[in-house]
Amino acid sequence: MIVYNDTVILDNNAEQEWLTWMKEEHIPAIMATGHFSSYRILSIIDSPNDGVTYCVQYNADTIEQFQEYYSKHLFKFKAIHEQQFADRFVLFNTLMKTVD
Repeated sequence: MIVYNDTVILDNNAEQEWLTWMKEEHIPAIMATGHFSSYRILSIIDSPNDGVTYCVQYNADTIEQFQEYYSKHLFKFKAIHEQQFADRFVLFNTLMKTVD
């Protein structure tokens, strides 16, 4: 399984707005692309960063599914995220593979 992870460090005053937007709009739109089979939202308990930190993990069954998402959708969704929460977050991504 391929895990695409977005780690987001938010200003404290943006947390609730961001979380609601992610659950109601952003994640459903990403899942509607059909490239991921599931997702989960995690909060980081012991983050060394100022603000609040979340990870959103999207699971794809194959690397090809992720690559198709990447080439067709990723930059559009990043731009929407930036527009919605400009200057109130830092985001970085990691791509991982589960080990059996």
